[in-house]
Amino acid sequence: MRVKWDRSKGAPEPIRALNRIPERESHEPLVDLREVAPQIMLPRETTIPFVRKTVGEMVVRAALLLPKGVHLAVTDAYRPVIRQKLIYDWLSACALEVWPNITHAVLRRKVNRWVAPFDQKAPPGHSTGGAIDVLLQDESGEPLDVHSPYDRFSAAPTYTIGLSPEAERNRMLLVETMLAAGFSNCRDEWWHYSYGDAGWAVRTGAAECFYGRIDLPEELYAHMQEVWLRNLHERPNPFKPHRAS
Repeated sequence: MRVKWDRSKGAPEPIRALNRIPERESHEPLVDLREVAPQIMLPRETTIPFVRKTVGEMVVRAALLLPKGVHLAVTDAYRPVIRQKLIYDWLSACALEVWPNITHAVLRRKVNRWVAPFDQKAPPGHSTGGAIDVLLQDESGEPLDVHSPYDRFSAAPTYTIGLSPEAERNRMLLVETMLAAGFSNCRDEWWHYSYGDAGWAVRTGAAECFYGRIDLPEELYAHMQEVWLRNLHERPNPFKPHRAS
């Protein structure tokens, strides 16, 4: 069964459009979410919890907009380009394992669907400190359902059609909260939001972006990266049938 979604909502963001966005770096510093946003949850040990200062303020705003008993969790924030490249290379290997005879162009399209390329003029949103991946959790730290009756990746598009009433209610709560806080959403991924990067500019029609690539000292995220690398090799191939709807 092919999962359908409403393409009339949200804005597409092809790589060529991202690359056309002029960058006017603001030099706004990164802040630690553990310090500036204690209201949120960080459920993964691998999350590098740094974002631009304004993004940190927006995260707090979003967390405070949620009803009692519902918490905002950030699963990914700042991502150094080296991690982005490793994800891209790993996903490329996964695709080639399933489709060993595909052309390079088709391979790029399949991989670009799930992770921003690291070798383009426009840097990946996570590498600017302007992008975060989020979900909702209850008081016990359990994630709220936002994708039933499908799995997480089959129902990746934000406006997936056919969600259960509970999943649709929770997903729209997340979407409306994040948009109200000032973020823009990548319509291909219900969990991905950003502000100030090229993706945000394309989605909102802004003439330019003001967050470009930023590099943190490696010692600030060495432990997270070490754990992340261990976990990467244990992850199942997302292109294999167990991910299909």
